[in-house]
Amino acid sequence: MARDELLAVGTIVKPFGIRGAVVVRSFADSPERFERLTSVLVGRDERSARPMRVEEAVVERRGVRLKLDGVNDRNAAEEITGSILFVDGRHRAKLPRGRYFVHDVVGLRVLDEGGKELGKLREVLKLPAHDVYVVAGEGREFMIPAVKEFVLEINPAGGYLRVRLIEGMAEA
Repeated sequence: MARDELLAVGTIVKPFGIRGAVVVRSFADSPERFERLTSVLVGRDERSARPMRVEEAVVERRGVRLKLDGVNDRNAAEEITGSILFVDGRHRAKLPRGRYFVHDVVGLRVLDEGGKELGKLREVLKLPAHDVYVVAGEGREFMIPAVKEFVLEINPAGGYLRVRLIEGMAEA
């Protein structure tokens, strides 16, 4: 697997059972993609990630369960808990026009309607109703619902996100 461009697709949150399976928190909108994975890179970061074959992937209502080759008992599963799962960027899913991967928007400058910089997009919270953007800047953080009423333009190539704020939204 090439390491040119790795995409984080999930994180291992805990062991499952005694035979080495792990529970994964998916970063994808569609966790079913895990069922098609034959291999992943597992590590604390991109540099330390090592390839592992996926023996089994089960997507359940509560999350994703993986069995990785070489992780054969609970102790081995506990050793990789907290690791991030990466895939080769060449295998990224194709998104519809106007949709973006989280890693494409985190770090963008956040501008108001007039072009004033408000901070940088620090994090995307995946909530049941819609995503929420966490913006950090000038010693404060605030949240913006990721809906068209507030998010006017997303331009990863230009390095910015343009938003419309309502009174009190950006107050510390």
